[in-house]
Amino acid sequence: MIGSILEWLTSAQAWSGSDGILARLLEHIAYTAIVVAIAALIAVPLGLWIGHSGRGRWFVTTANALRAVPTLGLLFALTLVLLPVLPGDAAFLVPSVAVLVLLAVPPILSGTYAGVEAIEPATRDAARGIGMTGREVLWQVELPIALPLLISGLRAAVLQVVATATIAAYVGLGGLGRFLIDGLATQDYVSTAGGAILVALLALGLDAPFALLERLLVSPGLTGRTPRSQRRDARTIDSTPTPAPSGGTS
Repeated sequence: MIGSILEWLTSAQAWSGSDGILARLLEHIAYTAIVVAIAALIAVPLGLWIGHSGRGRWFVTTANALRAVPTLGLLFALTLVLLPVLPGDAAFLVPSVAVLVLLAVPPILSGTYAGVEAIEPATRDAARGIGMTGREVLWQVELPIALPLLISGLRAAVLQVVATATIAAYVGLGGLGRFLIDGLATQDYVSTAGGAILVALLALGLDAPFALLERLLVSPGLTGRTPRSQRRDARTIDSTPTPAPSGGTS
């Protein structure tokens, strides 16, 4: 079985065509990018506002409660409602994107809100004490400090969307979920297992850029990392010989 899966994954025929691995992979990435972008546009400003103002915390609680909604059941319900209203593929694409956005909003919103909320009040007071306005405190103080948790929320959302976007195949859309759904329907367990492996590899592959983004954007003082220049200076100091004390006889 393992040999058959590896053969399928490395076969040029499996990667070519409109139903091939490459086409399905690009579709899956496109769904994920659209969903996470929409969710971020909703959740990041809302989370910043809630954390900065201290108002509307019930939004976070409500968003977290949405995680308990059955994703597949909601997808079928929205599809049945919108099918007579929207034309063509939009009747299937819009419900899928809407359901996945509902799934992606809670981790981004929670991460953004928690990052701003966790800032010490003394930090805000110091920023206001030097004359910063509320908007300047938000963008120049609170947002940079909240970046680690904000990016963690984005990473969690991407992983969840990549894994759950396979449900789009249930309503006839593309993506890697086609290999799982079609493989089970035709008892082609090689492509089913191969599709599952591809979903897992895609999740790992999309997680790596966010780890790099965190290293580039987040201040080393917030992560405990020592900048390379400081490490080099520290090694230079350590390697400098200490002059022996000079002493004389009296």
